[in-house]
Amino acid sequence: MPIASINPATGETLKTFEALSPAAIDEKVQRAWTTFHDYRRTSFAQRASWLNNAARILEESKQTYGAIMTAEMGKTLKSAVAEAEKCAAGCRYYAENAERQLADEVVHTNASHSYIRYRPIGPVLAVMPWNFPFWQVFRFAAPALMAGNTGLLKHSSNVPQCALAIEDILHRAGFPIGAFQTLLIGAGQTASVLADDRVAAATLTGSEPAGRAVASACGDRIKKTVLELGGSDPFIVMPSADLDEAVSTGVKARTINNGQSCIAAKRFIVADPVYDEFERRFVETMKSLKVGDPTAAETDVGPLSTCSIRDELHAQVERAVASGARVLLGGRMIPGPGYYYEPTVLAGLPRQSAVFHEELFGPVAMLFRVADADAAIDLANDSPFGLGSSVWTRDRCEQDRFIDEIETGQVFVNAMVASDPRLPFGGVKRSGYGRELGPFGIREFVNIKTIWHK
Repeated sequence: MPIASINPATGETLKTFEALSPAAIDEKVQRAWTTFHDYRRTSFAQRASWLNNAARILEESKQTYGAIMTAEMGKTLKSAVAEAEKCAAGCRYYAENAERQLADEVVHTNASHSYIRYRPIGPVLAVMPWNFPFWQVFRFAAPALMAGNTGLLKHSSNVPQCALAIEDILHRAGFPIGAFQTLLIGAGQTASVLADDRVAAATLTGSEPAGRAVASACGDRIKKTVLELGGSDPFIVMPSADLDEAVSTGVKARTINNGQSCIAAKRFIVADPVYDEFERRFVETMKSLKVGDPTAAETDVGPLSTCSIRDELHAQVERAVASGARVLLGGRMIPGPGYYYEPTVLAGLPRQSAVFHEELFGPVAMLFRVADADAAIDLANDSPFGLGSSVWTRDRCEQDRFIDEIETGQVFVNAMVASDPRLPFGGVKRSGYGRELGPFGIREFVNIKTIWHK
């Protein structure tokens, strides 16, 4: 795949880039390795100062960075600007909390003094996706840099200008040149970087095949990995739910980022007593969404990021219908320039269908009718994925059951799933392993060192 910015709203190629040569890659990896040995000795106060500078730059130029995101991958401009603001908040969170999160922890043993110390491990390669092209990177970079590691970014090949902009932000903020570097390389060049002994670990957010490839390459070299992969999040609605809130939030949760989010609600599991009313309102609200130019303030849903992603989504919809699903709304590619797809609602997809067990990455919702909480939990857990879940009920017993029994890394009660710098983020099953964000995220790529004094 070429490294190119292609505007998904028009199909126009904005800019192309040459992939780095092996010699250029080696130079950048060496710089990351060399810089690490000095950078690891900087103080938390110095790193926090630089990270706060990055937050200020992000906020001051959020319109500029939002425009870059929108032009490269099609998210609405208002959501892109909000993403830049969220990155600033993530930077400030770690600037304020990293020193406390990585402070020595005294453990009382039969030693005269024993404790745990957290130390950085070296250059970490981040293989990042296009759908949240700034946030996914900063939620890695902020804790990694505060921990004293250096970072190498292999971003998705369709968002190279985002990748270069992030590198520029961190350099302008004051971080040494080798502390964070973008590698403009194709997927085929990633394996050689993972195999390099100067690279200590890797983190990936992306598809299941990409996760397997990175985990396999790192496993062969005994390197730590964190994987955040796909999701097919259930959105459960029980009879006691506030239907107004559930419907409006459900539509937002399905179409956020033009439907291209790993934690978007994808399977709507609704109890029989309220199913018909929920379906009617949900379809009406999805139908009212404005699809169009992502730079326009009134647009709710922009284009999908690439032509191939739109074609794949449509193929999944067609296979779902062939398997017995009913189309309540949409189900068609929108003709004309750009990679647009109609907001779509499917109902009645059989559980034995292959599509039932797949992730639909676009504005396509699947509705399911269930008898009760037992059936809702059973259906929710019938998935290879286990990233997030949203449950809507005012019954405390039901809430407790869903919290304990749904097999996901996150359960949101009467709210949509969202990442928050203060809380760990990640999944189970084929949604990956390890955690980002919060105190758990910053401790993923450190040496947890036991110290024992006689």
